[in-house]
This record gives sequence, structure tokens and C-alpha cells, in this order.
Amino acid sequence: QAQLVESGGGLVQAGDSLRLSCAASGRTFSTYAMGWLRQAPGKEREFVASISWRGTITRYGDSVKGRFTISRDNAKNTVFLQMNSLKPEDTAVYYCAARPGAGSTTYGEYDYWGQGIQVTVSS
Repeated sequence: QAQLVESGGGLVQAGDSLRLSCAASGRTFSTYAMGWLRQAPGKEREFVASISWRGTITRYGDSVKGRFTISRDNAKNTVFLQMNSLKPEDTAVYYCAARPGAGSTTYGEYDYWGQGIQVTVSS
């Protein structure tokens, strides 16, 4: 059974960095686009970043452009989200997701989801 497992979250201060990882198992996601989405309490799930299966096309939400970087290692079936210059408004549960074809900014278009991992940024 396909599974996505996030790691690397935690509590940091504003201005700090974190690197999230998402390890895929149960199938090969090397031909799938991968995405990171997040959900803060009381808010809708928000697109953060996506990457094409080859890693050549990346997209970012406006609120994270210039601060976050998505990457992937298909040999290890892993996708990463490097988060720099973190702000309190980045506090949310971060989800890794996968879909065949091109990346998407719409959470409803992803077929596979991880359980999510908490990122908390204190001011």
C-alpha cells in the first residue's frame, strides 16, 4: 500500500530554518508530481509548493516564494521542503502529497497524502 511519511517538523523561532522530508513507500513515485500543502487552525488547506516528476518544474505559493525550496531525490523516493526565514504565519500542519502527471496547486487533485507534520514558528 502506498504511503507517504513526513518528518523534520518541530518548534522553531521566527527567522529559523527547517527541512521537511517526505519518504514514499509501497510504490514508486518517481513518475508522480509531488506537492507540499499546509493547513493552519481554522483555515483551509493551502498550496505551498509542487515539483514535477523529473524535478525540472517547481511552483510555489505566493506566501512562501523566495523562502521555501522544494526538491526531490527519486532514487530515494523522497521529496524535501527547505524552509528558510520562517515566520509565525508559517505555523501549520504540513502535508506531503502525490499525483500522477503535472503538479497542482489544488489540494483536491492529489491522490496520495501523508499524515501531516506540525511546524510551529514562535515570534
